[in-house]
Amino acid sequence: MTYRIFGSELSPFSVKVRSYFRYKGLPHEWIPRSAATMDEFRKHAKLPLIPLVLTPEGEALQDSTPIIEKLEARHPEPRLDPADPVLAFLSALLEEYSDEWGNKPMFHYRWSREVDEISTAERIAAENLPDAPDEQRAGVVQMIRGRMPGRLSFVGSSPETAAAIEASFVREIELLEAHLAERPFVMGARPCLADLGLFCQLYESSTDPTPGAILRERAPRVCGWIERMLTPKAEGDFEEWDALAPTLAPLLRSEVGELFLPWSDANAKAIAAGEESFEVELKGETFRQGVQKYHAKSLGVIRVKRAAASDRSRLDAVLEETGCAGYLA
Repeated sequence: MTYRIFGSELSPFSVKVRSYFRYKGLPHEWIPRSAATMDEFRKHAKLPLIPLVLTPEGEALQDSTPIIEKLEARHPEPRLDPADPVLAFLSALLEEYSDEWGNKPMFHYRWSREVDEISTAERIAAENLPDAPDEQRAGVVQMIRGRMPGRLSFVGSSPETAAAIEASFVREIELLEAHLAERPFVMGARPCLADLGLFCQLYESSTDPTPGAILRERAPRVCGWIERMLTPKAEGDFEEWDALAPTLAPLLRSEVGELFLPWSDANAKAIAAGEESFEVELKGETFRQGVQKYHAKSLGVIRVKRAAASDRSRLDAVLEETGCAGYLA
């Protein structure tokens, strides 16, 4: 009854799923996607994306959030999210923020500076061709370096948006640093979906030269939390919103209510209007990028979750307080 996870140490969504399996104690085999495993991967994958999870019954699962949701229904213990519907929704919202916005600084830092390009390309080549001679690996490194920076526009990274993306990274880790001063995980003494989403992007950043140095200098508690999240374990229970609010509400307000959701809403409206790109004012600056079509779907999902949440009056009060409510209707 062993699951098989095709993934990569350099893929945030792969390590997110792996940490979930470790927290749940589900038997699994970690299979780095490489030249040696590519044929088997292609046999089962509907999309050329990792992670790919093969269940003991032979079912193939892809896309990290649906993977976790499906397995959570099968393996509800230990519980991943708080019983409090307000905290459960905020956990899902923070995961959505990290999947769709937190991926921007991770990818931006990784492919916008030579030192980070070289480091990442060398690790990708080593993972994919572990037994290849140095000359062959060097050629793969050059191929990767030639291809990946051209994809920065996919996450909205450009010379015009670089400063905004890097500023958001610093704000996020500093706000998390303050929040984690009082607790081991985002919602208290046990991990939740928000931890998995936030951790996986910041874990990747911690392995890269430039953002890794920023993390070590500005956010040592965040670095300790990243280490805990590699093999997360419950250390107690979830806290109440009143205890979390003094340091969690500022993160929600600054990075979700004032940044991610306005961007997300503008992206969805541009797609609905048939536009190929859009611009939106974020914290007083104009942010321009091409549309991200997949995200319009995931924004719709989080809006449905908000509409279906029980105890809407309490939830709506928190969303109003943090500037999120108007974008989730």
